[in-house]
Amino acid sequence: MNQLFLALTLVQIVFSSIAAIYFYRTLRGKGPIKSQNQLEFRKEQEQLKKMRAIHLTTPLSEQLRPKTLSDVIGQEQGIKALRTALCSPNPQHVLIYGPPGVGKTAAARLILEEAKKNPISPFGEKAKFIEIDATTLRFDERSIADPLMGSVHDPIYQGAGAFGAAGIPQPKPGAVSEAHGGILFIDEIGELHTMQMNKLLKVLEDRIVKFQSAYYSETNRNIPAYIHDVFRNGLPADFRLVGATTRSPEEIPPALRSRCMEVYFEGLKENSVIKIAENTIANAGFAKAPTLCKKIAKYASNGRETVNIVQTALSTAVLEGRHYMTEKDLEWVLEVGRYQPLPIKTIPKKQKIGVVNGLAVCGGGERGMLLPLEAYVKKAEQGKGRLTITGIVEEEALKSRQGESKRKSNARASVENVLTLLQQITGLCMNCYDIHINFPGGMPVDGPSAGIAIFCAVYSALFEKKCDNKIAMTGEISIYGEVLPVGGVSAKIEGAKEAGAKKVLIPADNWQQRFSEMGIEVKSVQTIAQVLEEMFSQSEKDSMQTEEKREYTMGEGILTAQKM
Repeated sequence: MNQLFLALTLVQIVFSSIAAIYFYRTLRGKGPIKSQNQLEFRKEQEQLKKMRAIHLTTPLSEQLRPKTLSDVIGQEQGIKALRTALCSPNPQHVLIYGPPGVGKTAAARLILEEAKKNPISPFGEKAKFIEIDATTLRFDERSIADPLMGSVHDPIYQGAGAFGAAGIPQPKPGAVSEAHGGILFIDEIGELHTMQMNKLLKVLEDRIVKFQSAYYSETNRNIPAYIHDVFRNGLPADFRLVGATTRSPEEIPPALRSRCMEVYFEGLKENSVIKIAENTIANAGFAKAPTLCKKIAKYASNGRETVNIVQTALSTAVLEGRHYMTEKDLEWVLEVGRYQPLPIKTIPKKQKIGVVNGLAVCGGGERGMLLPLEAYVKKAEQGKGRLTITGIVEEEALKSRQGESKRKSNARASVENVLTLLQQITGLCMNCYDIHINFPGGMPVDGPSAGIAIFCAVYSALFEKKCDNKIAMTGEISIYGEVLPVGGVSAKIEGAKEAGAKKVLIPADNWQQRFSEMGIEVKSVQTIAQVLEEMFSQSEKDSMQTEEKREYTMGEGILTAQKM
């Protein structure tokens, strides 16, 4: 027995020695590899330090980034609306519409800082402003990665680490959880994938985000308690959403719009662009150039364009050893950058027959502008009159998430409504006249809001009465002479004011008290008779030169004609 025990002991010693030698040699073999890896790591760290030590000059656009709300130029109404939505005791989700480069992101960030200082606001001192761009968000349909909602790193995935080796799934928070207690700002929110949009709507409703994993088991004791908590109860996601988009409201899902207050940032007006240009020149330490700033405002429609034009012109001057900008510098920049003059029109200097100042919106509905209309009417053979419409009105394309479709232009439909109404109220056969209506300038005419302007232009040409060149107007017209509401009225009023008009006619249903404080006379109208009273004098209306004399009376908003 003793000999057997001794033999077993010797065998154990031999195997232990062999194992010890094996592990010793293994460790010695790994030593150089480990040292080599450490050397490579040090090289990479040194390279990273060198890269971080390199700095270029700060671009002017970054230097001029708004630091206070007063630095956000030309968006007083939009900022007021944002402040109302986010600085109250119960802040709302917000959608901001507007063209690029007008201060949507900067304003939202600054509003949060203001709200954090307000004692009645629920935003705490540590409330975060998490900014993401919907156009760059990428997610995996298997939920491997989702920077917006968060994801679960399952044990089978590379880099799962010690948790993965133990078979433990690891929840990873996304932007909705990082923004908890603060603001989640999604730029170009209209570009979100449909699946992401639906998930986001659910989070906005529940204020938590839930995770799922085939590797999670409630009975697995190896899983830490906090991971159990996350899978059972979700991660908190109580934030306020601020979404910015350059799309029109009709292109945003109704389910999202219904959950948000909608705020509109307008395209920058001429005086705002001039101020930005002046600030940019002053910040660069150059001499003032008011005349050149006014010229820049004829080409730039937003802050980024303005800064880019100024910076390029100033760089040209610096390379030539000058600290002032010349008109030659600016003209070269406008030429090489292929900048086109903005479609800014002014009211005509004289009253003309058949020429009326309509109103329209451009840039996605953020900037109002004058829309001149011209009409020419000539007697034709009985029943052989022709209707000619020139300008971009024959057909319009409608783009949506489902694709693109084409429809008959609403502006052309407005012309047909006008002719029907004229035939009603005058008794004249409109088929006995050659009628030419022109929308000059090559601008697309979308929507029925040119109705009353078209009526006045044809009416003026038909009865040879000069139109009031100081009046601009917008409004849809019915075949019974009623003036119906339209969109973009506020921007149109601003556009009329900028164009030099003295009075604006708008539908009565669009009237708001604030319009009386916009620095221009705004008159609400309900019927075409009221439009005529404003556009033409009463004596002119009563002395129309026609083949037959007619008396015009108004009855319940309908202008009718009776033979004397």
